[in-house]
Amino acid sequence: MDERRAVRISKYLARHLRHRPDRIGLTLDPGGWAGVTELLAACAAHGFPLTRAELEHVVAVDGKRRYVLDGDRIRAAQGHSVQVDLDLPPAAPPDLLFHGTVGRAVASILRDGLLPMGRHAVHLSPDRETAHRVGARRGAPVVLLVEAGRMAADGHVFHVSENGVWLTARVPPEYLRE
Repeated sequence: MDERRAVRISKYLARHLRHRPDRIGLTLDPGGWAGVTELLAACAAHGFPLTRAELEHVVAVDGKRRYVLDGDRIRAAQGHSVQVDLDLPPAAPPDLLFHGTVGRAVASILRDGLLPMGRHAVHLSPDRETAHRVGARRGAPVVLLVEAGRMAADGHVFHVSENGVWLTARVPPEYLRE
């Protein structure tokens, strides 16, 4: 499959599995799952036909493992703005996690902490390199350190998604370092 086609499919899936399933008449179950048959039919009905083979290819080659394909159902691994319960068990985080952002956001983050900003949870990276890539999507990246071990000891709950992204409700500023 052409790389540009794979990127277009991945972005289309993100838009409709994370944020706007209703735009194509798709209904997610409470866990964020959609039937593959229903997804393919909805895509075709809304002018974006794709095959099961293309869907499987995009899921398999996505470097960020954004999607989970489980038999005849699919969902986004995390990043939803629509209400879903990913049913992820609490997990003990490492001492440090990382958050990639851009310079213009640092002052407000250090003042207010990290907030989910329209998503269900704050997303944290397990390593500096991943956080750097995340921050670079919107400009010159800045990587903030999150004292996740101390947060957990203080009662904050963490989850880890199927693709290794750490999730928490918010990160108060006292747990952040540049």
